[in-house]
Amino acid sequence: MKREEQKEQRKKQIMSVALDLFVKKGYAATKVSDIAKTANMSVGLLFHYFESKEKLLEELTYIGLQGTQMPLQMEYLNELDFYEKFTSQLIAYMQEQPITAKMFVFMAQMQRTEGIPENIKETALSVNTLEKSVDIIKSGQKKGIIRKGNPMALSNAYWCSIQGIAEQYAMHPDIPLPEAEWIVDIIRLK
Repeated sequence: MKREEQKEQRKKQIMSVALDLFVKKGYAATKVSDIAKTANMSVGLLFHYFESKEKLLEELTYIGLQGTQMPLQMEYLNELDFYEKFTSQLIAYMQEQPITAKMFVFMAQMQRTEGIPENIKETALSVNTLEKSVDIIKSGQKKGIIRKGNPMALSNAYWCSIQGIAEQYAMHPDIPLPEAEWIVDIIRLK
């Protein structure tokens, strides 16, 4: 393995360890020494990869932000198809890559936890899936494929379900994930 590949692998390991600790303990309660110890390295070596805990947090937040762009890049036949495809893909990603569920927890923490550096909190708050989802729901309601009701309330019900499932799975991966259809039924016209 080349030196650059080893370096990249080590950096990913640090980010994975930090993500786990931030999700379990919170950013403020996680010390750099905790991250280094769990990653089986010295604090000095960790600083070789990330100049500070804040820079590590910033990079994880950026990765989380990139993940939120996935639904916006999907092609879909209609509004219900959007939710069906997105939910199916998300459930599959959570099963294949448990980091996906942890990222949901992490990004929510970045939005609501005290003590997060302001620039990082602002980046996390730039993710507004509720608002973006409202327009899709309104359009689907006009076509008669999404249930009637307040679009913001429907969006909230859908996304809170997704968030709750991700949080539960991140902490208890032995609990089976639901079928995507069950979640989409929250907004589906029946």
